[in-house]
Amino acid sequence: IETLISLLKGYQLTGDEACLAWFEKVHDYTWGHFKDAQYPEWFGYLDRRGEVLLPLKGGKWKGCFHVPRGLYQCWKIVESLNKEEVIKTYITLEQ
Repeated sequence: IETLISLLKGYQLTGDEACLAWFEKVHDYTWGHFKDAQYPEWFGYLDRRGEVLLPLKGGKWKGCFHVPRGLYQCWKIVESLNKEEVIKTYITLEQ
């Protein structure tokens, strides 16, 4: 989740399209591998093949607040980016 947040912030601060491309790749991988299909939470640990290493969903570095907090941050960044885009479009139309 920290990677997703960082990539969105990277794009927000630099405008570098590579950040968005990597965000999409990591987003797809994350939702395809970390999410438990049976119960609504993410596994904490995968192996190098992207398979669940430990069925734990929490631990020393990941609590029940971890994923929702990160997703909320992503949402707020995307919301901010959308507002910035609307403002840029409006300014362009005015010129």
